[in-house]
Amino acid sequence: MNKKKLLHIISQGENEQVEFKRLWKDEHLKTLCAFANTNGGIMLIGIEDDKTITGVINTENLLEILPNKITNRIGITANISVEKVENKSIVILEIQKTYAPVSYLGKFFARSGSVTSELRTGQLTHFLLKKYGKTWDDIPVENFSIGEIDNKTIEKFKILAADRIPAIIHEKNTEALLRKLNLYDGNHLKRAAVLLFAKDPQKYFIQSHSKIGRFLNEVDILTSDFIEGNLINQVDTILDVLRTKYLKSYISFEGIHRREKLEYPYEALKEAIINALIHRDYTNTSNLQIKVYDHKITMTNGALLPSKITIEKLKQSHASVPANPIIAAVFYKAGLIENWGRGTINIVNDCINYKIPEPEFKFDMNVFWTTFYKTQNLNEINTGELNGELNGELNGELNKRQIFVYNKIKEQPNINATELSNTLNIPFSTIDKYIRIFLKKKLIERRGSKKTGGYFVKDNTI
Repeated sequence: MNKKKLLHIISQGENEQVEFKRLWKDEHLKTLCAFANTNGGIMLIGIEDDKTITGVINTENLLEILPNKITNRIGITANISVEKVENKSIVILEIQKTYAPVSYLGKFFARSGSVTSELRTGQLTHFLLKKYGKTWDDIPVENFSIGEIDNKTIEKFKILAADRIPAIIHEKNTEALLRKLNLYDGNHLKRAAVLLFAKDPQKYFIQSHSKIGRFLNEVDILTSDFIEGNLINQVDTILDVLRTKYLKSYISFEGIHRREKLEYPYEALKEAIINALIHRDYTNTSNLQIKVYDHKITMTNGALLPSKITIEKLKQSHASVPANPIIAAVFYKAGLIENWGRGTINIVNDCINYKIPEPEFKFDMNVFWTTFYKTQNLNEINTGELNGELNGELNGELNKRQIFVYNKIKEQPNINATELSNTLNIPFSTIDKYIRIFLKKKLIERRGSKKTGGYFVKDNTI
C-alpha cells in the first residue's frame, strides 16, 4: 500500500472495513475474523481511534509473529506490510473476504459499521446458511410429507396466482405445483412449504403463530387472540380479527350510499402484516405480536435487518433483501405483494393518503417494530354520539376535544393525566389544562393518593 492511499484511509476514519489500533493485542484477532466473515478489511496498528498517529516501535517483532499467529488462530492469511508516516511506522494488516466461515476461539464475528460483534443464535444461523448459499426457508424438512399439505390452501393459492401464473389454475398435481414453486429439495419439502401450505405448521415450527391483543397501556391487556395455521391463511385471519373485533369503523353517507371507513388504512395494515410474516426471523422464538391501543397499533416480529438497509432507507426506494426469499416469491406469485422493495414505501403513502401520521419503523435487539398512529381529529368521530353523553348545559360550555377527554375519564375511572395523554395522544400540557377546567366546573374529582389515584366523573354531572 502506498503512502498516499494510506493517508487517505486514515483521513476517512474507521468504518466497516477499516480499524485503528494503538498497539497489537491478541484479542484483535476477532476483528480480523470479522473482516474475513464480512467484506474484508484493513487494520492499521500504530493509530489511535481519533486518527492520531502514534506509530509502532518494534515492527520487526510483529512482522515475525503475526503471520503464524493469524494463520494458526483463525486459519486465514493476511497481507502484512509497514509504511512510515510522519517518521512513525504503521503496521498494515489486509484481510480478504472468505467464502467459508471463520471463527476465533470457537466464536464467529462480523462487522456492522465500525463495530465488531459476535454472531449469536439467529444471526449465527443465517450467517452460516448464507456462507453456504442457503436461507432458513430453503432447508428441507425430512419428516414432513406431502400428505400434510392443506389442499384448500393450495386451491386458494391457485386462484390468487391466476393473474401472474395463468396456467397454475389448471395444475392438478400438488407435487408438481410445489416443485414449480421451488418448494422441494430432492424428495423433501422445504421449510417454506411447511409454513406456506401445511395443515399444521406449528407442529414443526411452534413459533410461527401470531398474537393480537387489546391493551389499555403497556402492561394492562383487555383481550387477546391466538392465530395459528399456515402463513397464507394467517394473513386473512389476522385482518378479519382486527377488523371485526379490535378496530372501529366510521360510518358516513354519500347520498343514499353507506360508506364505512376503518380507523387505519386496510391496505397498509395488510402490507405490514405480510412484511412481518415474510421477513420474520423464524430462528427467533418470538412470534408476530400486534398490540392495539386506543391511539396506535404496534406490530413487532423478530428480524434481521440487512446491513446495507437502514431504518431511514425504508421510507425511500431501496433494494429488496427478503430474509426468506422462497416465501417472498410465493407471496409475490399469489399477488399478495406487488413490487419488491416498495412494501414500506406503500405503507407510508397509504397512511399519508388516509390523512393519518406516517408510521414509525424501528429496529432494536433483533426486533422490528411498525407503529401506526391514529389521528386525533375529532371531526372524524361521531359528534352526536359524544354530545349524547352530556346534557345541553355541558355541550354549550365544553368544546368537542374537551368532551372527548371528559368521556375518556367517564369510560376509564381512576385514570391519571399521564395515562390520558398517552392513551389519547394529546400533549400532557393540554390534558392538564382540561383537567383544571373540569375540576373548576366540578365535573370530575380526584380520588386516591398522588401516586396511585386518578380522576372520576362526579355522579351529579349527568
